[in-house]
This record gives sequence, structure tokens and C-alpha cells, in this order.
Amino acid sequence: MRIPAIRGVIDRRILANYRIAPDVVAPILPPPFRPKLHRGYAIGGICLIRLRSVRPKLLPAWLGIGSENAAHRFAVEWDEGGATREGVYIPRRDTSSWLNHLAGGRIFPGVHHHAAFTVRETGTRVEVQARGDDGATNVGIVADVAGELPGESIFGSTAEASAFFERGALGYSATGQPGRFQGLELKCDGWRVEPLEVRSVTSSFFGDRARFPAGSVAFDCALLMRGIDHEWHGKADLCCPAGPLAKCS
Repeated sequence: MRIPAIRGVIDRRILANYRIAPDVVAPILPPPFRPKLHRGYAIGGICLIRLRSVRPKLLPAWLGIGSENAAHRFAVEWDEGGATREGVYIPRRDTSSWLNHLAGGRIFPGVHHHAAFTVRETGTRVEVQARGDDGATNVGIVADVAGELPGESIFGSTAEASAFFERGALGYSATGQPGRFQGLELKCDGWRVEPLEVRSVTSSFFGDRARFPAGSVAFDCALLMRGIDHEWHGKADLCCPAGPLAKCS
């Protein structure tokens, strides 16, 4: 079942990004996905997003709902219809909303795990902590709005980083069915990002040394988006159980 167009406001979105050795990421990704590289690195990270006024496109904003959400993601490429496509693969989604949790994988693309979020914000600082009810997710970031990216980032400028992540608007989420991925595309009325100076960042996923051996992963940068009208558009599922890529029936 593909959802109708959903409209809302990105109240706050943090893209916390890691640069990772491609040979470490490749085995984590299921077919048909492969790492999309930037200056020789694979890119993974966490999207920490607060949404408000989310509702079917034709309904008024006052009928919308809000939620805090976290998505672990990797920049990926895949071959489809004789062309190379790009977007993000999302192995896990977490949400503060019981509605999203119950509807995830059924109405909303991707299984949504319920999590507790702690948020503190000012005009110049953001602090977000997310803990999954099942104990599988522990994410936290404290960051201040900055004028530029850190010097050690593999992105040469905020504009370069912004363009890279804007191209990842199409996401495919893992489902309870191996080889089946549910698609969702983000369309922003105006794509705008601000660099963040990160004071601290933690991730039980990217900090797992069984998954990412020492030296294979490093935090790179974080970007902030605020107050952006947007739409979500459902896409046909991708199926790749063992053979060639196909649209799911």
C-alpha cells in the first residue's frame, strides 16, 4: 500500500554524519544497495527530525500531528531500469509517536520502533537524546549553530555537503520481509541547511565495534534544517530477494 502525499513542516532536522571505510559498509547493505562514496568514503549517519502539522496533503494544517523521529541511514546507489539511482537506505527508524509505531510498515513506510526523546533547544543550541524502548537505539547530540563546517570534514563547504544530502531525498526502509524495501521521497519547498559545531555525539549503532572496527568510522559533521514546509511521497516498494531488482507486486 502506497501512502498518499503527506504535507507538514520540518520543525527541526539534524543530519549527524559519519565517514566510514567503504569495505566496512558494503557488507552491512542488503542487495541491491552499495555505498555512495564521497572523496573515497562511505557516508552514514542519523537523521533526528521533529515534524509538525503532518497530514494528508488536502487537509488543513490544524488537523496535523507532530512527532520526534530518528532514522539511521546510509548514502547508497543502486541499478534500476538500466540507470544508476541514488538515495538513502534506512535500516532502522525510531519515533516518539505511538501512531507512527503502530502504522510503520503498514501505512507509513518502514518499521518504526517506539523511543523516548529528550530535547532542549534555543535559537543557537540543539540537544537531542533518543533511547529505543527495546534498548537497541541510544543516540545523542549537543551542538551549536556555526558559520562553517569543521576543518576535518570531507566536505569542502556547507554548500557541498548540502548538495550531497539533498540528492539523498529518496529513502528505502527495511521491512519485516527480507529483500523488500519501502520507499519514501522528501520534497522540500526550499532546501536550507546550517552547519553545526558539535560539542558531543553518541551513537550505539556507529559506536558498535563489532559492526565498525576501530579506525573504520569517524564523526564528520552535522547539519541543521529548521522551519521548512515539505511533502512526503510514497514510492513503489523495491524487491530484491535473491535475483534481479524488481518492483514489488
